[in-house]
This record gives sequence, C-alpha cells and structure tokens, in this order.
Amino acid sequence: MTDFEKLLERAKAGDKEAQEAIFRMYRPLLIKNAMEQNVFEEDLYQEFSATLLSCIRKFRV
Repeated sequence: MTDFEKLLERAKAGDKEAQEAIFRMYRPLLIKNAMEQNVFEEDLYQEFSATLLSCIRKFRV
C-alpha cells in the first residue's frame, strides 16, 4: 500500500489531518479550475472543495 493510499484510508475513516493533507495536495488544481476568464470564482472553488471531500469518502482503495 502506498503512502497516498494509507493517507486516503485515514481520510475516509474521518481523520481530519489526513483530509486536510489531501486537500492541500489538490488545492492548486481546485484554484486553477475555479478561474474563469482570469477571475477567481469563490463559489466554484467551494463547490470543487465540497466535491473533493465527498470523493474522498466514496473512493475505494
């Protein structure tokens, strides 16, 4: 099992530190995708963030 898989397992089990670690890994991608015409869209960023957390809970290792 890789370090990421272990981190994901902890995050799925509700470990807030593990969830935050994964979130920090993907934050640049979330920000990049929340840009529309070079303007940061906070609502879109929030939606992406919520979707990421939901995916963490549902992902199967």
